[in-house]
Amino acid sequence: MAKRTSLKVRVQQLGTSLSNMVMPNIAAIIAWGFITALFMKGGWFPNPKIAELIQPTLHYLLPILIAYCGGKMVYQERGAVVGAIAVMGVIVGADIPMFLGAMIMGPLGGWCMKKFDQVFQEKVRSGFEMIYNNFSAGIIGIILAVLGTYIVNPLVVGGSNIMAAGVDWIISVHLLPLANIFIEPAKVLFLNNAIGNGILVPIGVQQAASAGKSVLFLLESNPGPGLGILLAYMFFGKGSAKSSAPGAAIIHFFGGIHEIYFPYILMKPALILAAIAGGVSGTFTFQILGGGLKAAASPGSIIAISLMTAKGAYFGTFIGVAMAALVSFLVAALILKSDKSMEDDSLEAAQAANQAAKAESKGQQAVDDGLGDSDITVDNIHQIIFACDAGMGSSAMGASILRDKVKKANLEIPVTNQAIANLQDTTNTLIITQEELADRALQKTPRAVHVTVDNFLATSKYDDIVVQLASNEQSSDIKEPEPMEMSDNSSTAIDLNHIDAVAFAHGTARGSATMGQETLRAIFRQNNIRIPVSTVFYQDLDQFNAKNILVVTTIAQQSEVQQAAPNAQLLVVDSLVTSPEYDRLVSRLHK
Repeated sequence: MAKRTSLKVRVQQLGTSLSNMVMPNIAAIIAWGFITALFMKGGWFPNPKIAELIQPTLHYLLPILIAYCGGKMVYQERGAVVGAIAVMGVIVGADIPMFLGAMIMGPLGGWCMKKFDQVFQEKVRSGFEMIYNNFSAGIIGIILAVLGTYIVNPLVVGGSNIMAAGVDWIISVHLLPLANIFIEPAKVLFLNNAIGNGILVPIGVQQAASAGKSVLFLLESNPGPGLGILLAYMFFGKGSAKSSAPGAAIIHFFGGIHEIYFPYILMKPALILAAIAGGVSGTFTFQILGGGLKAAASPGSIIAISLMTAKGAYFGTFIGVAMAALVSFLVAALILKSDKSMEDDSLEAAQAANQAAKAESKGQQAVDDGLGDSDITVDNIHQIIFACDAGMGSSAMGASILRDKVKKANLEIPVTNQAIANLQDTTNTLIITQEELADRALQKTPRAVHVTVDNFLATSKYDDIVVQLASNEQSSDIKEPEPMEMSDNSSTAIDLNHIDAVAFAHGTARGSATMGQETLRAIFRQNNIRIPVSTVFYQDLDQFNAKNILVVTTIAQQSEVQQAAPNAQLLVVDSLVTSPEYDRLVSRLHK
């Protein structure tokens, strides 16, 4: 029986479809925004001749680009061309920008062309392919354009007028801030691109065309709520969540990668209240002080927001961002300070606990989200793709991190990033995506190997992937020189009664070692074992060179650890994050 698609996944798919039509054209929307702000009457440098570009760009170029992307999303180039032809019927005669019409006619044109080809393309005789391709696309495009003129155009105009009136009413009665009650939780569920680019941007463009600015551009892109939460972690957090928060705040606020603060909320779900409070207060301030942007700010960084802020709206915009950050900080600080569980909590510990829970339910290693699988080898993996909702932002940064690790391991495997909608189902491919998007990625590429992560920018799984790839390629180099006896490596030969300390060895990247430390600490606590567990750099291993010290390392680093601490007892595992060897250690206690 086929697995039913959940409502959440369906909403994500719809949102992604809308976003994938707008996202590739953000540059064109920004270009239109600059032309409008600089050269329109009342702009920074008024120029009537250049200002003639404003209306054609808004009413023709942008909808055609959106429809083209919508058709291409369904049926490649043929669908794109038909979608662009079809949308002309909706555009002509409309006095509003036909963004919504483009989102309908583009995919519809691609779908009609696809279905027509499925019926007739194989029946075309040799030599007539070009005639069939050109005439079929042109005729279908014309038919859809006519239908769009008489059917879709009136419906979209009526619907847009109703929506615009609704938005204007909400703004007039100052209820727009309440929209953040729904926007902030949806962002954490990775619907941020769908909400921003699929809903708010099209309506915001219509407002900006008439008023010169729109506050709708700021509802999803406002970095204030996320900044306040990360600042609260900096001052009131514990463990690695506290230490990693400053870097995350910089990436979020200046880089515009909002996804980086989502795991911090997921670790303490009550913090969603801080995000909502910050979003509501920020939007309220934007309205009261007249903040607004002239075009979409993508990504949602303070730099992009500064460039897109409308003339005369800088004070209201910046104060709104600051107010959102302040309110979310105060609420988050209150939540973190009152949360007693923070004493033993850390970002890696939360991730390790999540992996351990998965392992227990599956009866296997927690890293078995693709990592415990023998499919990840140099022979089987020819490319690595980071897949996310829009194919930008955090997935690009995650790809950059892993690409650097792959390069340092001397592996010639390309690492790229794409939107899930653009993935191709091919073998010999490793797909890395976030857990919230895993179902969609698996449906799109069932033949690929899949690995899920909590956060593209903070995970130890990258080290595990590289270790598996490198150990497969260099297995003979690891095993042949000076083979170790099982008594030195296996937990079955290690008696914890004679161990006074355990240390996880690591290099400059300490993520896996830290998570392994937390995992073993948890196992020790459950079994009332009072042996300290720590992490240690390879260059400091000489301080742990004693028989009563147990050093934990991976196969790839075994030789290096042996040379640095030849007298210490050694436990070699496949993955530092979690291993069945840890439970075997405990089972031998007092035996």
